[in-house]
Amino acid sequence: MSDNKDISLLIVQAKKGDQKAFNDLLNIYWKDVYHFQLNKCQNEDEAEDITIKAFAKAFDKIESFDENYQFNTWLYTISSNLYVDHLRKKKAETISINKNPVELHRIVDEDPSPSDKLIQEQNLAQLKAYILQLKPHYQEVINLRYFQELSYKEMAAQLDEPMNNIKVKLLRAKKLLAEIITGK
Repeated sequence: MSDNKDISLLIVQAKKGDQKAFNDLLNIYWKDVYHFQLNKCQNEDEAEDITIKAFAKAFDKIESFDENYQFNTWLYTISSNLYVDHLRKKKAETISINKNPVELHRIVDEDPSPSDKLIQEQNLAQLKAYILQLKPHYQEVINLRYFQELSYKEMAAQLDEPMNNIKVKLLRAKKLLAEIITGK
């Protein structure tokens, strides 16, 4: 699903708060935005962090997207601006931590997605072995969500990150975990 008509439909659905549409947009554009960032910062962890923030910001501001433009261009612009902010912060050698997480009410927990069902069906020991293959920050959000059963709000408070970042990290972690489980 990547032609313009399908993307436009996903954007309309995302603007209405459809969780699956957000997930589909994330899956379609993740690699492109991540590689865009990786080319800029030459650091996988920084590229991943900025990509997560870019999707979180895009999902938070999805109503402001103008359909007269390409969605990927809009994402790249957000991503590029976040990279510039990242450089400024790095250059100033100051750390700014957002103590007031912005709640993203449009992304809500709904019925389990196929990746949720796949995760729940796995043997616990095997599942933990799969989880250990993820990067530590993805292991952490999976652990908090599925083993400690924390809400997004509780996770955001515990990790001291905005809730929209937590939601994007969890979406990405579930996709990566499902890929590991299915061997893709």
